[in-house]
Amino acid sequence: MTSEMISAAAAGAWRLGDLDVNRIGFGAMRLTGSAAFHLGTPSDRERSIAVLRRAVELGVNHIDTAAFYFSSLRSANELINSALSPYADDLVIVTKVGPYRDYAGEWGTAARPDQLRSHVEENLRQLGRDHLDVVNLRRMGQDSIAEHFGALAELRDAGLIRHLGVSDVEGRHLAEARAIAPVVCVQNRYGLGSAQPGTDEVLRICGELGVAFVPFFAIAGKGGARGPGGADGSHDRAGAEVLDVARAHGATAAQVRLAWTLRQGPHVLAIPGTGNPDHLTENVAAGALRLTDDEMARLDGVHRSGE
Repeated sequence: MTSEMISAAAAGAWRLGDLDVNRIGFGAMRLTGSAAFHLGTPSDRERSIAVLRRAVELGVNHIDTAAFYFSSLRSANELINSALSPYADDLVIVTKVGPYRDYAGEWGTAARPDQLRSHVEENLRQLGRDHLDVVNLRRMGQDSIAEHFGALAELRDAGLIRHLGVSDVEGRHLAEARAIAPVVCVQNRYGLGSAQPGTDEVLRICGELGVAFVPFFAIAGKGGARGPGGADGSHDRAGAEVLDVARAHGATAAQVRLAWTLRQGPHVLAIPGTGNPDHLTENVAAGALRLTDDEMARLDGVHRSGE
C-alpha cells in the first residue's frame, strides 16, 4: 500500500475524557535508542527530534511517554519538549508512573503511593508543562491498586493531572480504579498472537464502558521490548499468516499487525514507536489499511491459538 499523503486521521478518532485523539498515535520509548533503555548506543538526537516533528505533521496528536524512558544521553521527555514545545492545543501527551529507575538507569522497586507526586512533577518538569493530559498508573504486580490510584486521583483534584488511566491490569483492577475516579484508558500488552492473560476480556470490558484500550508491543508481539523476533516477522504461525496478508495488500507485516489491532474495536488506539522516519510513515499509513473479513478471520484464528 502507498504511504504517500496518508494522515493519522485515516484511522478515525476517539475521545480520552474531553480530549480527541486520532487512533494512530506514537510511542516514544524507542526514541532513546535502545529497547533496554540504558544499554546500547544512544539515538541520534536530531533524527529523533525530526521523527517527532514528522509524526505531528502526519496528524499524530497522541504521544505516549514516561520519565523512565531514557538511555545514556537521551530522555524521551526531553526530546518531546525540544521537538514540540510550545505544544499545539490539540496535542495529547500521555505519560505513566509506577516503575522506578535511578539516575544510573537501574530499575528499583515500584514507587510507593507517597512517591507518585514527585514522579508526576518530574514528568511535568521534563516536558515543560504545568499539568499532564493523561497519567497512567502502571501496576507493578501488586494485588490492589487502590492506594496508588487514590494518590493520583488526589493529584488530579489538585490540577496537576487532567485524566487518569491504568496499565498492566486485570478487569478487577479497572473496576477498583473506577470506583475511585474516572478512567479514560487502559494500557496492556496486546498484539496479534501475543497478549497478557485475561487481556482479551479487559479489551471487551473497555469497549462496553467506553474506555480506550491502548495496547503496547502491538507490532513487536512476543518480542516485546526487544522488537519483532525475526527480521520479517515470520518466526511463528502468526508471522507467516501476517506476511501472506501483507503481500495481498502490498503492505508490510507491521502495517498488517497494526490494522488488525485497530479492528478489535473503535475504542482501540495504537501507539507504535520507532526512531526511524520511514517506519513512522508506514505506521501512520497502516491506519488506512482495511483488512477483509476473511483476512480478519484468519488472523483471529492464529491469535486465539497463541501461535
